[in-house]
Amino acid sequence: MSAIDRPVTIADVLARTTGYLEGKGVENARLDTELILSQALGLPRIELYTQHDRPLTEAELATARPLVERRGRREPLAYVLGEWGFRKLMLKVDSNVLVPRPETEIVVERCLALIRELESPVVLDIGTGSGPIALSIVSEHPGARVVATDISEGALAVARENAERCGVADRVELVRGHLTAHVHGAFDLVVSNPPYVPPGDWDSLQPEIRLYEPREAVVGVGQTAAVARRALPLLVPGSWLVLEVGDGQAQEVADELGSLGYADVRITPDLAGRERVVEGRWA
Repeated sequence: MSAIDRPVTIADVLARTTGYLEGKGVENARLDTELILSQALGLPRIELYTQHDRPLTEAELATARPLVERRGRREPLAYVLGEWGFRKLMLKVDSNVLVPRPETEIVVERCLALIRELESPVVLDIGTGSGPIALSIVSEHPGARVVATDISEGALAVARENAERCGVADRVELVRGHLTAHVHGAFDLVVSNPPYVPPGDWDSLQPEIRLYEPREAVVGVGQTAAVARRALPLLVPGSWLVLEVGDGQAQEVADELGSLGYADVRITPDLAGRERVVEGRWA
């Protein structure tokens, strides 16, 4: 058999797809290729290399091809795969929700640290999206209960499915509404990752965000301050507010919390050293 008509192997597709995605400007093209092929072929990533000489069938190529093309159009890898890992969870994601990001994992860490000593904390997650914060809290704190809000019914449908997938639906209440609308009661902690990208920055964002992720979940002016104000009537004395903020916004948000009467205001950096999390205690 000549080189021209020899079967296409896993190694061939790994190399060709990586080159194709690099040409489309995709960062981490090799890793994205591995994850796409792993899903398309139903193989662990390591087996892409232990079986790298295995020929692929036409059916396998047909399964992988549209996924590769979608990533080549700069659709987020999480949407292409249909799910994304966040802390200990694997969450369904689609174009109704933001892709969960590593900096939000730091938000969850701070929340868990603040409620660690409480046996049955009640938490409010404002703007839950696919539910990464809410579901991580109830998954990692066995006594926690979370009320999670979002203005998007599409996002709540994704969060609802994720709560079922994670086996914690009985401890998460989903409420449709803007910020704290239709929410009642007292909470030990309020947390939010509100839209914080300035409108003027929209055109400079990566295509994965600008072309695919819901704009209303990304761009916002005054949303962080609004969350801080709206949380006040819902917080019991000594309870906490935790906010994810945009790069360069932390000190302004911290000052805002102080002016509203929050005490023990603290800024926490993300893993890249950027100031991303602001928290304060309602005294």
